[in-house]
Amino acid sequence: MYTLHPWHGAHFGTEAPKIVNALIEIPQGSKSKYEIDKETGLLKLDRVIYSSFHYPINYGFIPQTLGKDGDPLDILVMCSEAIQPLCLVEAYVIGNMQMIDSGLIDDKIIAVALRDPGVNYITNLKEVPQHFFTVLKNYFEQYKVLEDKKVEINDFQKKEVAFDIIKESIEFYKESFPK
Repeated sequence: MYTLHPWHGAHFGTEAPKIVNALIEIPQGSKSKYEIDKETGLLKLDRVIYSSFHYPINYGFIPQTLGKDGDPLDILVMCSEAIQPLCLVEAYVIGNMQMIDSGLIDDKIIAVALRDPGVNYITNLKEVPQHFFTVLKNYFEQYKVLEDKKVEINDFQKKEVAFDIIKESIEFYKESFPK
């Protein structure tokens, strides 16, 4: 028996790009930056965040996708609870946060946990309190400052833009990892 690689073995979901599977790497509230090791599929500690910030949202990726930064497409999953790392979560896509990290586009899909009645009524970015975006923008612009790295948040984009980004990342993955 063998274990499937989370990035390659799990699926992005049959209802993508509207509803996707998100594989959580970092639970909301964590100061630890975990990443799936591309070679082994194991969850590894990349670093402990240098600042006093904690992740304000559950952070992971969409399996079988490849973003413009050469990594699986990132996803931020709103949930009323912190979600355990390596948990596969059905998530309803509501938008995208376009980030520039060290000069590269690093999109962050924004979604809500489909099985959480505390957030699953949210269907678009307009239904999310403005302060949530202020917190996200502040976190991602500041969490690497003590590492002397610059991150910029370009824009929060509606779900139709996020759908296009997801479709592109699925196609890019298929081109990059043919079966």
